[in-house]
Amino acid sequence: MKKFLLAALLLGLMFGAPCQAASDWPDRPVKLLTMTGPGAQIDLLTRAVAEALKNDLGQPVLVTNMPGGSHGSVMATEVANAKPDGYTLGTSATAAFTYSPFVTKTKYTPEDFTYLTLLGLNQSGIVCAPDKPWNTLKDAFAQAKKEGRGLTYMFQGSDDRDAMRRIAEKEGVPLSLMPSTGGPSVISAVMGGHADLGHVGAILFDYVQGGKLKCLAATTPRRLTALPDIPTLKDQGWDESVEMFIALVAPKDLPPDVRARLDEAVARLAANKDLQTFIAEKLRMAPVEFGPAHAADYIATTAERVKAQNAGKN
Repeated sequence: MKKFLLAALLLGLMFGAPCQAASDWPDRPVKLLTMTGPGAQIDLLTRAVAEALKNDLGQPVLVTNMPGGSHGSVMATEVANAKPDGYTLGTSATAAFTYSPFVTKTKYTPEDFTYLTLLGLNQSGIVCAPDKPWNTLKDAFAQAKKEGRGLTYMFQGSDDRDAMRRIAEKEGVPLSLMPSTGGPSVISAVMGGHADLGHVGAILFDYVQGGKLKCLAATTPRRLTALPDIPTLKDQGWDESVEMFIALVAPKDLPPDVRARLDEAVARLAANKDLQTFIAEKLRMAPVEFGPAHAADYIATTAERVKAQNAGKN
């Protein structure tokens, strides 16, 4: 009888200890990796989320900057390879999961992550100098085609570059592509007459509202919050968009109780008015639907579309 009790106790310790450890999650600091350097828009969002999670989880949430790769693929690789225990999370543009695996060689697939929630939509658009005669991107292509000339376009990433390349091919207009080092370099080139068109993030709002630039198209799936009269690419007849949603992710196969705890924390992020105000007013991101179901559906749908667009290219 004593031997039976001892064996039962040992089995209980062996199989019960992990369950106890999981139910105590988190009992130490959580790492939150982000795809950008300090001070960038996504970094600021990450730090605001980290502060909110710290208050919710009762443990420090430590931000680590891991820039590099295609749309954050360096950081995404680190998250994909991390132990799925809830102590390593990441924030990244969704293109790291929906775009990079199909246009570059990544060591992960979209299925290697747990998508906890979308956090915001980084707004962006196509701009030109204010003295150009165009009011829409369609106008720019129509005039270029009529005059038998091409357009120069400064891009920020391979996704907006590829979208504009497809549009130019459909319109029958030659497009000269110019790489940039970020939004400020695009603005300088467009204002200085070195590029006809350029792709810019949310910093375009101040320049457009101040009359220093003209916005010809919103490249987001829906119209810009601060410039609702500007038509999207889809409004102008092209089935294109540059979808810079930001997502909170974890490795796949999280323990069920850890996942449940994170889902509860995400629900409170959605209800956190201070955080939502910061995202909308300070970062000038468009609001999104929070929660894992919407995030997972968006990732799956977009990944399939991008995969189809790039079939046979790799």
